Amino acid sequence: MDQDPHNTAGRELLEAGSRITPFCATAPSEEEQNHPKVEISCQLSKENPGKDGLQDSNVSQGSNSSMTTKELQEYWKKEKRQCRQVNLVFEIPSTRIVEHHLSKYVMYKIIILQTGSFDCNKSIIERRYSDFEKLHRKLLEDFSEEMEDVTFPRKTLTGNFTEEVINERKLAFKDYLRLLYSMKYIRRSKKFIDFLTRPELEEAYGCLRGGQYTKALEILLEVIGLQERLTRGNPVSVVPTLCAIVVCHKDLENPASAFEYGEKALLHLRVHTSHRYYIPLLETMITLAYELGKDFLALQKKLEERKAKKDPVKIFTLKELAVREYVQ
Repeated sequence: MDQDPHNTAGRELLEAGSRITPFCATAPSEEEQNHPKVEISCQLSKENPGKDGLQDSNVSQGSNSSMTTKELQEYWKKEKRQCRQVNLVFEIPSTRIVEHHLSKYVMYKIIILQTGSFDCNKSIIERRYSDFEKLHRKLLEDFSEEMEDVTFPRKTLTGNFTEEVINERKLAFKDYLRLLYSMKYIRRSKKFIDFLTRPELEEAYGCLRGGQYTKALEILLEVIGLQERLTRGNPVSVVPTLCAIVVCHKDLENPASAFEYGEKALLHLRVHTSHRYYIPLLETMITLAYELGKDFLALQKKLEERKAKKDPVKIFTLKELAVREYVQ
C-alpha cells in the first residue's frame, strides 16, 4: 500500500524534532560573573536532566502526533524562538563637546543593541563623564565586593577634551558598561537601570505635565523598549511608562493605540491587582473600550471586584498618576 507522503514527512519531522535538546545556559557562578554571559529566555529543570528530557520528549510526541507537517514546523520554530539567546551590547561610536555658559563637557553617545533575538531595535542615549561617575559611586554603595576589580577612568586636570583622551574614555566606558551588565545583580539593580533610562523618562514626564503630548510620546516610545529589555525579571516596573503612553495617545485622540498599550499594562498587572495603577487603568480602559465599540463588560466586572476589596481611599485618575511620576 502506498504511504501518504504528508504523513511520512510529518513522522520524519517529528522523529528529528524529538532528538533535539533545547540549549539553555544556567545562571553564572560568582567567578563567571566577572565575564560577560548571555542570558537565555527559557528555563529547564536542573534536576534529573536525562529523565526529564525523556519525559519531555514523550510528552511532545504524544501531544504532536496529530499535528500536520506545517503545524509541526511552526511548533518547533516557536520552541527555538523561546530558547533564543538574549544579550545587550553597548557601543559608544561618537561623542560631542557641549559648551553651556561657563561649563564645558563631553557627551558620549551610547547605542544599546539586543543580539541573538528577532528584536533588533536599538536604543540611543547620551551620558557625560559625571553621569558615569555618579553611577559608579552609587553602585559601590551596594556592590562593593562585586566591583572590587572594576576600574573607572580617572578624571585628569588637563587634556580632558583632547581627541586622545576622549577616544580612550569611549573604549573604557564601553568596557565598563559591558562588565556591569555581565553581573546579574548589578544589571537588575534600580541604580543601573535608572542610569540608562531615568533622564529620558524625566524629560518625557516633564513634557507630559506641560501638555506636550506629542514630544512626550516620542520619548516614551523610544525608552519603553530599552526599559522592557532591562527589566525582564520585573515587568511590573514598566507599567507607569505604559500608562503614560496610554495617557498621551488618549489626549492625542488615538484611542486604538491607547487601548493597545493599556492591554499590555493590564497584562503585567494581572496578578498585581493591588497596584496603584490598576483601578485607574481599568477605568480608562472601560472608557476607551466604549469609545471603540469593544466589549467592556469584563473590564467593568474586574473594576467592581477590585473596588469591593479596596479600602475607601482617594483614587487618582490615570492622568493624575502619570503627571506625579518623577516629580522632584
